Amino acid sequence: MSRREVVAGTYGDKYSSRNPVARWMVRSFLDDVEQLARSTGAHRVLEVGAGEGEVTRRVLEALQPAWYLASDPAPWCVDRVGTCAPAARCGLLSADALPLQDGAADLIVACEVFEHLDDPRAALAELRRVGSRWLLASVPREPLWRALNLARLHYVADLGNTPGHVQHWTRSDFLELVSAFGRVEEVRGPIPWTIALVRKA
Repeated sequence: MSRREVVAGTYGDKYSSRNPVARWMVRSFLDDVEQLARSTGAHRVLEVGAGEGEVTRRVLEALQPAWYLASDPAPWCVDRVGTCAPAARCGLLSADALPLQDGAADLIVACEVFEHLDDPRAALAELRRVGSRWLLASVPREPLWRALNLARLHYVADLGNTPGHVQHWTRSDFLELVSAFGRVEEVRGPIPWTIALVRKA
């Protein structure tokens, strides 16, 4: 993630909601992430922006990899991941400067990361360096994301923009971004996200 201060309010809300519609949307998102991760058969996984650890837990269960490093620039997130996914190694790392060798991971997971980055292309270049085969990435789909926030009267003063979101990705713009990593193999669109599985070129 960027070196700007992490906005704590961007973590936890979607996973702890009691609203049945929100819970259905999040479940659909996590199911798609798990299915796409499983299809890679990866043995070495690096996750950047691990947040609350929900994606970590699902990908670990799907793959049971030999090596899984979950990273986030926020210390409390790393603590949370260690609690909900104890099989993962955890580290305080930023996506744009990873202390790992070239090709260290055969799957890079970057879910809900690129909307927080000041320089997403620089971060993607670093992920491409560290990744040897696959990128699994997601972003909120705009302008739908902000429209849904406004519909539930959240962040009205900011026209529905979630705190901490400094980039806003339409489906086509996001696919153009991740194509710099390689060939887009599969795209899923659980409302209101875009998820891409990309094979390194």
